[in-house]
Amino acid sequence: MDPRIREHARIIVDHSTEIEPGDNVLVTAPPVAEDLAVAVYEELGKRGAHPMRTGGGSRASRAYLRAADPEDFELPEHLLAAVEEADAAIRVRADRNTNEQGDVAPETNTAYQKVRQPISDALMDTRWVLTQHPAPGNAQDAEMSTEAYADFVYEAVNKDWEAQREHQAQMVEILEAGTEVHLKSGTETDLTMRIDGMLTRNDDAEHNLPGGEVFTAPVPDSVEGTVLFDMPLMAQGREITDVYLEFEGGRVVEHSAAKNEDVLSAVLETDDGARRIGELGIGMNRSIDQFTYNMLFDEKMGDTVHLALGRAYEDTVGEDRERNDSAIHMDMIVDMSEDSLIEVDGELVQRNGTFVFEDGFEAN
Repeated sequence: MDPRIREHARIIVDHSTEIEPGDNVLVTAPPVAEDLAVAVYEELGKRGAHPMRTGGGSRASRAYLRAADPEDFELPEHLLAAVEEADAAIRVRADRNTNEQGDVAPETNTAYQKVRQPISDALMDTRWVLTQHPAPGNAQDAEMSTEAYADFVYEAVNKDWEAQREHQAQMVEILEAGTEVHLKSGTETDLTMRIDGMLTRNDDAEHNLPGGEVFTAPVPDSVEGTVLFDMPLMAQGREITDVYLEFEGGRVVEHSAAKNEDVLSAVLETDDGARRIGELGIGMNRSIDQFTYNMLFDEKMGDTVHLALGRAYEDTVGEDRERNDSAIHMDMIVDMSEDSLIEVDGELVQRNGTFVFEDGFEAN
């Protein structure tokens, strides 16, 4: 086995989920990630944990969703019970075909997500982590060979997370002291939002592996302005490009997309919270230096900002603040590498992708 896989498994078990003897651990991994699943199980065995594996892959999910009547969707109580009994949850992404569910109706996907929201909520109460195993489908999306994609993944995943945390702490300090964030990029993105009373998190690969972002939640009704997400995203097995949103009073009042606008429209109709922003994230992982059509990596790039429609993470919402709730959480990315800036309370903190505390920053 590639020794980098064993190192990946060790980071998952020791750093991200901090597995202890006797822990019940839910492992979700498709067949193409078998090597990582084996390495994770070995590490769990060494620590005296009790794993249970789920995850049949996207082909099985597609077959179910195309065969089922959305009117018959019910909460799978047996799966909810397993999640509620879990101390930790490890979810591995790996695809032979990232478009496997591309012919499932958007309305079916959103209905399925809505009925399973209690499971998503219960997972948030565990020590959970989401990670990536390098698989051929993901390599193809990234326009890389499988070998080159594996090198890319492990460069971003198997790193010194304590040092990364210290680097990101500089941005955490700025946001924690701030009240309003202003994002500007090109002629289309000019957005403001308040973050006072919200909590800022330092993602050092505790829940996302790779980590490499600083994130918080905006005050739900404070988002004002326009934003063009100029990097594509994959949603429900489809590519959506050039998503444009206009906000008033925190809600999306106008939207468009150059490709698959119907998927975007279906997402926005999921529930009331789907029209509000649940997350502001600032990418800071310099090991991720190219776009790969994989949000787990792309949102961490150092020259990007991402916003998520829908659910806000509970640990980013202050005690006296409203938490935006939704069955969905859909991240979308703005390229901040050129003609862009981030301001906090009127003070410039990033220009053209470079932070004030990094070499090469230019104020003008």
